[in-house]
Amino acid sequence: MKHVMYAEKSLLMGDEVADAILEYARLLAEGGHADTVTVRAIGVDGNTVDAAFLLNATSVMMVESTNSTVVPPDNEEAVRYLQERIERLSRPPGVQAEDDGGMFYDDDIDLRGA
Repeated sequence: MKHVMYAEKSLLMGDEVADAILEYARLLAEGGHADTVTVRAIGVDGNTVDAAFLLNATSVMMVESTNSTVVPPDNEEAVRYLQERIERLSRPPGVQAEDDGGMFYDDDIDLRGA
């Protein structure tokens, strides 16, 4: 369980989602991008909440360990999304040519008059 502080709010969430959201925020800031991510967390009142984070270059977030024994809310879907986005930003797909070689075909160009 980790303690996450963001926008004057304090939340508890599982280690995996807390670490992933922090890494994703870092990568977004490096590239000058932004995204919103919603995760399940435990609020200061002990209730389970859905917390939406706006992540961009100006986001200020701190994640710290806790010794809490509370079972964290399930964030499997959010972690999967974060890991996919982290992978994409860390290793962007290469540019590939079209199978047909582009938008022109041999019969589109008349070189006889040249």
